[in-house]
Amino acid sequence: MTAGKKRQVVVLDYGSGNLRSAQRALERVGADVEVTADPGAAAAADGLVVPGVGAFEACMTGLRAIGGEKIIADRLQHARPVLGVCVGMQILFARGVEFGTESTGCGQWPGSVTRLEAPVIPHMGWNVVDAAAGSTLFKGLDATTRFYFVHSYAAQEWSGNPDALVTWATHHVPFIAAVEDGALSATQFHPEKSGDAGATLLANWVEGL
Repeated sequence: MTAGKKRQVVVLDYGSGNLRSAQRALERVGADVEVTADPGAAAAADGLVVPGVGAFEACMTGLRAIGGEKIIADRLQHARPVLGVCVGMQILFARGVEFGTESTGCGQWPGSVTRLEAPVIPHMGWNVVDAAAGSTLFKGLDATTRFYFVHSYAAQEWSGNPDALVTWATHHVPFIAAVEDGALSATQFHPEKSGDAGATLLANWVEGL
């Protein structure tokens, strides 16, 4: 990037996610943000954010309706950064299992997203994470930093790229809180709802675009 030029980020609008709060959070850290479903804009942007709330299958239905899985795959084929958030992270895995029904995800990572076996579901509130050594996303944040989670499902095993940086958290059971795998990054928590900690994480991501 040219020094002083704002990074161009697209928040992918496929009918799911906190689009405007994601936009505001990214603008807060200096990005030039557009919320759109346009594949040309999504391809051209320095970074693509894939949000997501609700059910895995519903998110995949919305994503497929705009060709979103192809947009993601095309960007990654050319090592163009993508950041998935919450269910936008979950749909990057091969499968989601909800209420006994298995749905097909984008398949960028192997494995399944399944229900957390915990006494209190959903997991909602502030939690620390065990950030992966050498993480770019968590640069400048210490081990006591808390992030905001709202979810009942998560990836609970990692069988993808062994060189990926995988950050874990615990809600009765361990689950994957974030992944950094080349151009593809994702967080199970909501950085846009995580105050200064989330802003730092998003700033770290934008800085790398």
